[in-house]
Amino acid sequence: MIHGSSSIAPGAKTNSGSFEFGRTHVVRPKGRHQATIVWLHGLGDNGASWSQLLETLPLPNIKWICPTAPTRPVAIFGGFPCSAWFDVGDLSEDGPDDVAGMDASAAHVANLLSTEPADIKLGVGGFSMGAATALYSASCCAVGKYKNGSAYPVNIGAVIGLSGWLPCSRTLKNRVGESQDVVARASSLPILLCHGKGDDVVLYKHGERSAEVLKSTGFQNVTFKNYSGLGHYTIPEEMDDVCKWITATFGLDG
Repeated sequence: MIHGSSSIAPGAKTNSGSFEFGRTHVVRPKGRHQATIVWLHGLGDNGASWSQLLETLPLPNIKWICPTAPTRPVAIFGGFPCSAWFDVGDLSEDGPDDVAGMDASAAHVANLLSTEPADIKLGVGGFSMGAATALYSASCCAVGKYKNGSAYPVNIGAVIGLSGWLPCSRTLKNRVGESQDVVARASSLPILLCHGKGDDVVLYKHGERSAEVLKSTGFQNVTFKNYSGLGHYTIPEEMDDVCKWITATFGLDG
């Protein structure tokens, strides 16, 4: 069953002022707790809708944490406010980057994971803008700090991005090249990217390009799966692939 709990973070400063994160929904593990994954919804959605889907997956050893993004004006909607992890004007790796907004959301993800027991494996995943935020969190984990210079506090062991894109792709190579420790963390971090070839919201070419950029900048453990005819949504075949990948990556029971 789903246990909803209010989780309002202190208003995180972004380019557009101060925003509060919405309600966090938690799906408890049905078996032995081995891993915790923060799952991030897409633009205009909320944590509740994904928690209902994730609860049905055959992954009894995972605790899912599904936060809700702040409501903020979004450039792609002409400034109309909706739930968004950061401001965005273009759903691609080529768009302008709201680094302050992404830092705030990546910090929220890290805060949610930071209270998990020490023996629990940690992951982050998401759909669309949530996938972009998960990939940004992955880059912060590998580099060891946010773009603002603050230290990144948790060790992510798996990253999943569905129908998303890679933000800050233009500066990633320089960030990863900062030290051998960063190179080592980037090369060993498992990342699964899935994208539909019929996606007319975040075009397939952007998902494919994001995977290529990750690999070329040192993230060597990237798996990219595509699905013919799939639009900007998920299907059972894709979620089956996600379940198999998570089980293998985390070495889960069963």
